[in-house]
Amino acid sequence: MTPEPQPAPEPDAPPADEVHRPGPFRWLWYAFGGSLPARYRGWVYRDTTSRTWVLRHLARVAAQLAVPIALVLLLLPGPFWIRGMAALGGVLLGLFFSIGYMPETVEHRLVQAGYPSGTATAVRDRAAREREAAESVRRRTAAARRAERYRARSGR
Repeated sequence: MTPEPQPAPEPDAPPADEVHRPGPFRWLWYAFGGSLPARYRGWVYRDTTSRTWVLRHLARVAAQLAVPIALVLLLLPGPFWIRGMAALGGVLLGLFFSIGYMPETVEHRLVQAGYPSGTATAVRDRAAREREAAESVRRRTAAARRAERYRARSGR
């Protein structure tokens, strides 16, 4: 019988003053799968756990796909529409696989930065629970206001 996997510890977010954004060349290195120096550890954490993590991942994928797509469009012989369709097929296939393996890829980026495996998923799950709780409170408050307005109009 295999033991039940333990959830990853939920580390605290690095302080805001420790978040250093990499320059364009370091970001390209990071986008192509390279690891960043320890100085950028907080930025990697924020990059992979913020609400926009999916869009950030897709931006990295676009950077990765730009080089082969440009080569296909510029160097392959033949009519442009054939090269364009080949490039489009490559983009769609690249996006399909990238989206399919998005959580694993993002977790790997955090592991490269020195965080334990499972950190990104744990942080995003905790944030989703907090957003859901806040939304529930907002809905209950709105329902109570509507009920009060209804009682005031109907004279009950």
